[in-house]
Amino acid sequence: MEDRTPPITGAEILIRCLHEENVKFVFGYPGGAVLNIYDEIFKQDKFKHVLVRHEQAAVHAADAFSRATGAVGVALVTSGPGATNAVTGIATAYMDSIPMVIISGQVPSPVIGMDAFQEVDMVGITRPCVKHNFLVKDIKELAATMKKAFYIAATGRPGPVVVDVPKDITAQLAHFDYPKSVELRSYSPVVKGHSGQIKKALKLMLEAKRPMMYTGGGIVLGDAAEALTKLARTLGFPVTNTLMGLGGYPATDKQFVGMLGMHGTYEANMSMQDCDVLVAVGARFDDRVIGNPGHFFSKDRTIIHIDVDPSSISKRVKVDVPIVGHVQSVLTEMNELLDGEFKPALQARQGAPLHAWWKQIDDWRGRKCLNYAKSDMVIKPQSVVEKLWEVTKGDAFITSDVGQHQMWAAQYYKFDKPRRWINSGGLGTMGVGLPYAMGAQLAHPDAQVACITGEASIQMCIQELSTCKQFHLPVKVVNLNNRYMGMVRQWQEFFYGNRYSESYMDALPDFVKLAEAYGHVGFKIEKPSDVEAVLKEAFSPALKERMVFMDFLTDQSENVFPMVPNGKGLSEMILAEDL
Repeated sequence: MEDRTPPITGAEILIRCLHEENVKFVFGYPGGAVLNIYDEIFKQDKFKHVLVRHEQAAVHAADAFSRATGAVGVALVTSGPGATNAVTGIATAYMDSIPMVIISGQVPSPVIGMDAFQEVDMVGITRPCVKHNFLVKDIKELAATMKKAFYIAATGRPGPVVVDVPKDITAQLAHFDYPKSVELRSYSPVVKGHSGQIKKALKLMLEAKRPMMYTGGGIVLGDAAEALTKLARTLGFPVTNTLMGLGGYPATDKQFVGMLGMHGTYEANMSMQDCDVLVAVGARFDDRVIGNPGHFFSKDRTIIHIDVDPSSISKRVKVDVPIVGHVQSVLTEMNELLDGEFKPALQARQGAPLHAWWKQIDDWRGRKCLNYAKSDMVIKPQSVVEKLWEVTKGDAFITSDVGQHQMWAAQYYKFDKPRRWINSGGLGTMGVGLPYAMGAQLAHPDAQVACITGEASIQMCIQELSTCKQFHLPVKVVNLNNRYMGMVRQWQEFFYGNRYSESYMDALPDFVKLAEAYGHVGFKIEKPSDVEAVLKEAFSPALKERMVFMDFLTDQSENVFPMVPNGKGLSEMILAEDL
């Protein structure tokens, strides 16, 4: 119902919209175009503003808050360079389908297009990397636009939405009227899957001799982990997760065959290649997952694809049974059918049909593809991640940057729960680790949060150590420091004749002193025998409230295995034992 109290400013309308959406945190950085908004933030206490040190970090932290909770993340930046600094964070969220609303200030309406001070076309710049964006031209449309932004961000395939607000709009007066609901004629995402297609898929699944469940980030974002776990255990199928899907199925479960793809396990990739019925759920068959499409299709198989986004189905790989719908809804319906109409077929299948398939998978597991050479002389990065998993009992929120350390985190930290693994998958953005950890820690203040990073990535947003100090965020940084841009060096070793062009990190800071300069605790670890003790100290009650930076000097020559070379097929992996 329309509020007929005296009219209020656009800035106050915007803040009240955030109150209506029950926003808990806004991550931002002030500037001229948004000063009216910041003045209203000062007057309220329903949400907390987190002042970052760079706008990129504001969007990353809001992104991580969303990943860790499922809520819509909110970031606020000023016009011009404030807006352009946010673009990397927006593109990162877009590639990983993260629901966010980014509010950007804009120059006053009369001077838009006049090259005013700190003016950029934010709508034009972000159009390729947002789910939708708005430029607010009329204060009477501000509240409705905000409602639309949150609705679009969170429904269907989620994604970031930009609302660009000119400064004069924030100063004008209007009555506040926030819509209770919104309907958009051109946007009506499907929730429930087609029942006929679901039954067709189940029939094929129950007839399969070599089935495989390939699940992606849609399982996590769609809160479908529980439904997936029930379905997989009922059917007895092997399960693999993509990098974005880790935690969607318990990693310690015997039916989990590990992550698949470029750095996936031997057993996951071979099972994916040799299965006869492939059930893809909330995944998109991207290039890092299936490798060479021609090689992937060298084996005949039936593909069932469940996804909320119809444009993702048969985009890269032609599928046989498409099911458009919310993955939680579709998997729940499958479980209900297996408890009802399909129960006789399920019972008739119990016993031998999958024994030969599991024996083959166990043979592939016997290759022990994640084994690495242990050492008493130099710290192996894999061992640090393994010890982190032990010390945190597998229950921490783990963020990572991008590179070798990211892959080791994915391979050696066993995620049994969804929303515990927070990393940049689609865009591969260096620098996200620390602001991601900030967002996760604010989302779960009593949880253990660790950022697994490298000496190259951490320096891209290292100024956020200041934000951690201001907001008392006891994040634990695990810096796997090999003095190289590790993944770049690995590719140069394999494919560029050991020509390490600009991949060695010269002139590194003393990370311990740097952490201490920001008011945190720092450790430098050079001996393998010290790894476990330092990790235990960092997570001990004595340092529970402190941000701890652990600089582990690791083996410079260590590479990530298995590895599917670019342009090769899933079964054409390089294993450590092959070299």
